[in-house]
Amino acid sequence: MAVVIVDGQEVEIGADERLNCIEAARRAGKEIPHYCWHPGLSVVASCRMCLIETGQRDAATGKVTMVPKLVPGCQTPVKDGTVIVTESEKVRESRARVEEALLIDHPIDCPICDKAGECLLQDYHFEHGQPERRADIHAFTSRKRDVGPTISLFVDRCIMCTRCVRFTREVSGTGELMVTSRGAKEEIDVFPGFPLDNKLAGNVVDLCPVGALGDKDFLYQQRVWFLKREANVCGGCSAGCSIYTEHNQDTVYRLKPRENPHVNTWWICDEGRYGWHHLHDSARILEAGRRVARAPGGNGHAPLPLQAVEWADVVIGIRADLAKAGRLAVAVSPMLTVEEAWMLCEVARSIDSSAFLALGHVPVTGDDETFPGGFTIRGEKCPNRQGVEEVLATFGSGGRSWHDLVAHVAAGHADAAWITAGYPGPWIDDAQAKPFAGLSCLVVQDLFDSPLTVHATWRLPAPGFAERAGTWVNVAHHAQSFRQAIRPPAGVWPEGRLYWNMLGRRGLYDAAAIRREVAGQSAAFAALGDDVPPTGVDLRVRALA
Repeated sequence: MAVVIVDGQEVEIGADERLNCIEAARRAGKEIPHYCWHPGLSVVASCRMCLIETGQRDAATGKVTMVPKLVPGCQTPVKDGTVIVTESEKVRESRARVEEALLIDHPIDCPICDKAGECLLQDYHFEHGQPERRADIHAFTSRKRDVGPTISLFVDRCIMCTRCVRFTREVSGTGELMVTSRGAKEEIDVFPGFPLDNKLAGNVVDLCPVGALGDKDFLYQQRVWFLKREANVCGGCSAGCSIYTEHNQDTVYRLKPRENPHVNTWWICDEGRYGWHHLHDSARILEAGRRVARAPGGNGHAPLPLQAVEWADVVIGIRADLAKAGRLAVAVSPMLTVEEAWMLCEVARSIDSSAFLALGHVPVTGDDETFPGGFTIRGEKCPNRQGVEEVLATFGSGGRSWHDLVAHVAAGHADAAWITAGYPGPWIDDAQAKPFAGLSCLVVQDLFDSPLTVHATWRLPAPGFAERAGTWVNVAHHAQSFRQAIRPPAGVWPEGRLYWNMLGRRGLYDAAAIRREVAGQSAAFAALGDDVPPTGVDLRVRALA
């Protein structure tokens, strides 16, 4: 172990760890201000905000020898005996001068800037800046130009940290951004004919420490201090990126990446970032409905209109209709959480002890795409296939796919079916839905109407990813638990609440209680019996142990 001294406090560093002064100071609870440095990008040491005093303590005598000049904390590695001083008068004066220099030509347009409230320039000015302005205040205009279909650049707000430029070169590998001109005339811009249009482009807005880069989707929509933040998991693909869902009054306004070294490091893709709008789509199914019977006509089976049903009647009525129908087949959607999938299987087996359980439709779009920085967008567009497959294996139905279930129904081996879906886009066509038309009872849970809901006896609304709580297991067998971020629209019950009531459990649905129960009954989920950390847990490691 190496020992680093931060403002007189000793901090132990692992022998194999390679830390700079900023990272070492964080271990001691000290935050060294910085603009240009980011742990996921190369070091340029250009902003000079992180200048500190450093020295070396002699291991034999204990004498400390200090470096005469301030050094950039981002560019200075630590070793055994390194001494870091972050709060000396010299350091404070340096920070104040850097802040002053940045603000001399910076537009004072905080009242209309989207970054206001989470801007490092604001925060550092109040914490480290000069007590009063020594330069004249000029009238400023902030030039704005589009640099891509989703990103706007407010040119005069830029402090030239170059985080965005390094991101497009090192992480996305697309290199659209560059620095033009030199000296005081430097600006960020795109190469002519190459707009910022890569699949990770939205990350540059998160990286920008000021308001220079704006997300068109969020621009002028909400003040950040009104937003509430919930740690969630992206449901867009099987990568299961850790995210923050930022919302106000049960309306989602943006998704941002949540740092997780085991899954997505610091990034998310634009498909996930902007993949929340279906939550507030006016076409969503918003109430439970039931068809009493089918009427003849057309092709012989023109369905009668759905009649709205109270959820209390749904809990009782579905069980009665499925039990009366006979042989049951159930598609367990990979959009469900582990807890919801487990309870659905229990409900199905309580209705028909030999119910045919199978994995629901797994949407796939293209192949996996890996970027130079290591980030991967998965072609499998569902968050919990691994988790649902493990649940099905526990119930003795491992290996059964959606196509197996369709074939099972088409062969006449089922009298009733319960299809859970919850997909944000179209997922089934008329040909695949046709075998379900002749069933005595068909239950369909989905976000939107589809060719399958036309044949449904019971049509139930499903919640979106931000409206449910539970655990998802990604393609690498990494499990992450999350809480509900927003309430679903009025009239929509999350699946967990429905299954909880159908199993006769008392009180409110408790995903954590189900998770502990699952962990106690399945070796594959044993790691979920403990408190799951925010970054999740690798199920394979615990299973092998």
